[in-house]
Amino acid sequence: MPCSPRAIVLRDLVLGVLGTAAFLLDLGTDVWAAVQYAFSGRYLWAALVLALLLVASLVLQGFSWIWLRADPVDLHDSKLSHRCLALLHILQLGYLYRCVQGLQQGLLAWQQEVPSEFDLAYSDFLSLDISMLRLFETFLETTPQLTLVLAIVLQSGGVEYYQWVGICMSFLAISWALLDYHRALRTCLPSKPLLGLSSSVVYFLWNLLLLWPRVLAVALFSTLFPHCVALHFLGLWLVLLLWVWLQGTDFMPGPCSEWLYRATVATILYFSWFNVAEGHTRGRATIHLVFLLSDSSLLVAAWVTQSTWLPSRFLLQVLLSVGAGSFLLGLVLRLVYYHWLHPSCHWKPDQVDGARALLSTEWCQLPQNRRMARLAHNFFPKAEEETASVKNREVNGVL
Repeated sequence: MPCSPRAIVLRDLVLGVLGTAAFLLDLGTDVWAAVQYAFSGRYLWAALVLALLLVASLVLQGFSWIWLRADPVDLHDSKLSHRCLALLHILQLGYLYRCVQGLQQGLLAWQQEVPSEFDLAYSDFLSLDISMLRLFETFLETTPQLTLVLAIVLQSGGVEYYQWVGICMSFLAISWALLDYHRALRTCLPSKPLLGLSSSVVYFLWNLLLLWPRVLAVALFSTLFPHCVALHFLGLWLVLLLWVWLQGTDFMPGPCSEWLYRATVATILYFSWFNVAEGHTRGRATIHLVFLLSDSSLLVAAWVTQSTWLPSRFLLQVLLSVGAGSFLLGLVLRLVYYHWLHPSCHWKPDQVDGARALLSTEWCQLPQNRRMARLAHNFFPKAEEETASVKNREVNGVL
């Protein structure tokens, strides 16, 4: 049974509050860990934690500012001036401002007895950008932080309480970002079949189960070759950057900002799969999976040749068995998802997910997030031909 507009807006509002809270908690635990490292005299570890935070924040603010500048002038009715918005991004508060703005818009729509079509569409527009930024933050900061913490734990042979908190919060943030991104892709298309809970859960599980062995392999390699892991990342990152460039991405408003996007995607691909090009992706996904599997196997082999026991006295066989089991289970769930649960798109009214699905046939005249629409068409390739005419129309949104 279709949900009412206010019920869906309330659901999105609650998810927005939880997502913002997860981001702040993850940020707080990272700062807490850096302070603890500094107090215990481990200044290098503290510097690495803060460096990852700073780099990810700078990239996030860059994306947020570029998107604001690219949006139509009359789209955002902000009470803040252009200079105030620029200052917020310089102070690294641009993403939080977007979160607050999204919550305010959602609250405004929920307070209406019958939410206006514009408020519903604009609420979706803001939430889609927030979801994308959250995904970027996850792979630029949270996943590297998790890898770093695991490497520190394996190297030191013990786990402090704040490290346990950091590991748990990292998994929570990664899980939330993956689920939220999946939901965002689902809601930004105006016509899709129902997306049940089972497909979301399986999508989340196969991503997380395939991500864990990759993080473990890099962490193991870092314990014995801390000076080589940066060179390893740089080498693979350049290869992945070239691969992304060859796919001809067209996500950002300008050529310079497009390279920022490609560099970010290359970082995501270092850890997990991310589709950036149109068409069927089975071949590209298989190439990427084999590439990461081969690289992770080489990293573990290099570690095995140098060490048999971990400093924390865990059996190597147990640790590697857990990683291998996680990979195999994730691979099986990935095949199940794409064979039975992956949504195939058909051009018919959608009455389920997202506020935009509740709009009338005049939805094309309302704010649309063209950035996320491109990624959604990549994720749901069967919708490409059916929505080509709509995709090329002159509408409000990002061109």
